[in-house]
Amino acid sequence: MTALTIDQIIPGRHDIDVALEALPHVEAYLARRHERDTVRVVVDEHEESVIVPRGVVDLMARVLALVAAGESVSIVPSRAELTTQQAADLLNVSRPFLIGLLETGQIEYRTVGKHRRVKAGSLHDYLRQDDQRRREAADELAGLNQKMGLT
Repeated sequence: MTALTIDQIIPGRHDIDVALEALPHVEAYLARRHERDTVRVVVDEHEESVIVPRGVVDLMARVLALVAAGESVSIVPSRAELTTQQAADLLNVSRPFLIGLLETGQIEYRTVGKHRRVKAGSLHDYLRQDDQRRREAADELAGLNQKMGLT
């Protein structure tokens, strides 16, 4: 497994302004070329370019959107192993709450000596499942509201 130090991009005013200017251009480019699996990216003022996977540019657009909103950004490989504190920080929960999720089996982890290590992919799986549970609960509430004539 891969150990990881999580580095963040913490955008300053200039970063936010540049991201706000670039984002609509990147999104428009991607919208015009939605069928392609690669993208040509210009890398300098001499028009030198490289071909990159479409998914990388999609990810770049998401990073730009977050930076434009003033959010800090981290990219974590799915196989990276995180400490419980790093995992809690990524989920935006307390470490004790995360430990509870680990101990109830909601998030996979392994033990290294006395320490727990959480794969970033396991956090992603948990978030996807949690989002699905929330959507189902919201749909159920909407259905009950309709049934009771409240909407």
